Amino acid sequence: MKILISNDDGYLAPGLAALAEAMAAIAEILVVAPDSNRSGSSNSLTLDRPLSVQRAANGFYFVNGTPSDCVHIALTGMLEFVPDLIVSGINNGQNMGDDTLYSGTVAAATEGYLFGLPAIAFSQVHGGWAELDSAARVARELVERRFEALPRPFLLNVNVPNLPYAAIQGIAATRLGKRHVSEPVIRARDPHGREIFWIGPMGAARDAGAGTDFHATANGFVSVTPLQIDLTHTGQMDLLRQGLR
Repeated sequence: MKILISNDDGYLAPGLAALAEAMAAIAEILVVAPDSNRSGSSNSLTLDRPLSVQRAANGFYFVNGTPSDCVHIALTGMLEFVPDLIVSGINNGQNMGDDTLYSGTVAAATEGYLFGLPAIAFSQVHGGWAELDSAARVARELVERRFEALPRPFLLNVNVPNLPYAAIQGIAATRLGKRHVSEPVIRARDPHGREIFWIGPMGAARDAGAGTDFHATANGFVSVTPLQIDLTHTGQMDLLRQGLR
């Protein structure tokens, strides 16, 4: 098996190193990741400047662009083979509920999915890298499952509680929960006295009931959510047609 690995925390992130080590035990790997932290970059591609690819001492390749750039470049210009799987992470913090729309970790996996390849995004529920070895072990075991019953390609979003491996309660198939709106922006002044704004913290979970990713991880389970990309609101099609008559 051949696996392409990326992330959004940058090529020096501990989560990326842990994921690469876990995957290298079961597959041939290639790592292409951003040169710096690109959290919250979503599915953006860099179109206003050229991108460069460099190789680090540990063999990882790094790109001065977004997670989507990394996977896109790897699949369209770097690789002489088609990977069997794209994996992204392990992210320094959760990507659950509405967060998946903003997540660079999920975006890297999504880019592979858009190329017709199965892809999995891995995140830890809390930042700080506590119990990272446990999360890496979970990632390896999930990849080894291969999910043969799922149609190809598939896109899975995985969130792992920061628990010792023995304390994890199991693996749950989940749906995305919902959050409240974000907290207010944080106002400040730059050195020239001009007002600046920092994006505020994420809101609390609004829909965290049974079956959601929030509920599963809060109860010690690994959350695995299948994602799709079609944004068409099919439930409004008939109403729209009526309005266009």
